[in-house]
This record gives sequence, C-alpha cells and structure tokens, in this order.
Amino acid sequence: MEKQKLIRIFDKQAVQYERRRENAGQQRWRQKLIRHAKGDVLELAVGAGANFPYYPSEVKVTAADFSQAMLDKAIGAAKQHHIDAEFLCSDMEDIRFPDHSFDTIVSTLSMCSYADPLQVLKNINRWCRPDGRILLMEHGISSNFAVSAIQRTLNPLLYRTLGCHHTRNITGLVRESGIVIEQVESYWLNMVHLIWARPGRQPK
Repeated sequence: MEKQKLIRIFDKQAVQYERRRENAGQQRWRQKLIRHAKGDVLELAVGAGANFPYYPSEVKVTAADFSQAMLDKAIGAAKQHHIDAEFLCSDMEDIRFPDHSFDTIVSTLSMCSYADPLQVLKNINRWCRPDGRILLMEHGISSNFAVSAIQRTLNPLLYRTLGCHHTRNITGLVRESGIVIEQVESYWLNMVHLIWARPGRQPK
C-alpha cells in the first residue's frame, strides 16, 4: 500500500485508538510489560499513547509515529500522566538513530503495519544499548489451524481497511532479527505475544 494512504487510514482511526486506551485486557498486558521500561525509552508507533499510564515515573520517552493525528492524542495522554516525552512525526521505516541510543525500546501492536518488519526489528536491535531492554506486544498468525485459516482469508481486506497485517510470525521475525527473547507470554489462541527481550548478535 502507498505510504500516504496508510497514514490517512491511521489518521482516521486516532479517535478510536484514544477510546481503546480503556480496553481492560490490553491495559493488563501493557501494565505487565511497560513497567519494566527504564532510562531513555524509544516507543515506536506510539499511537494515542496507550502505554503512557504504565511507564515508571523516571523514564524519558522519545515517542514516534507517522500519523500526526495519533501524535496529537499521545501528547494529551503524556500531559495527563505526567510523562517526560519528546514527539517525532516520522515513519519508523525511514527514521535513523545512532547505534546504542536507548536503554529501552518499546513496540506495542506496530509490527503489523510495516512493509518490512524484519528490518525495523534489526534497527531496534542496533538502537538498543547492550545492557538494555526490548519490550514488545505484537499480534500475528495463530497457532490454531482454523483461526489461522480465517486470518489468511481476511488479511487482504483487513490490511486495506485497517492498515494491519494479521498473518505475521512475530516470534519468528524477532528471532531472525538477532534480538534475544528472554520471556514470552501468548494470548488469544497465540495471536497476541508479550515479549521481554534484549539486543543480541546483529545478523548480516
């Protein structure tokens, strides 16, 4: 999909994303994951700022998203929850940071929308400091045969309307990127994964 069209899709969903911050299931998952953030944090595709209630008070967040409408909602959430944050309106597939720039890198429900999620994960591996943390909450293809068949059937429609792929092997992509998975919790018939990880060897 042409990138500007994808941005427009997410611009239109900004209000829905803001309302979805109240989703009880996601709140539990986000709290469980995000409380482990420390130091200088990069959050990819921050959306409407759904993670902001769960950050420790001492962190400093660099929050990026390619949708200005989403960032406007995130800015409001940061003020509400007293988060020290800097906001970048930029495409995560184009943005560049020096290696070892961040203590923690966070991505929640963003790998579904990238044209090349493996490259984004490789970038995360480089940008995280050697003793840092990588915290991911991502959804992908289910291990249940019947559910995965439905996902594959609906995926073209869901991507056109929501800008989101539902058939990616998330844990496989993370491992292929060189990131070292330390802990995984999977939910919803293994469609949603909470991943605690650290930077590892950078594949060529």
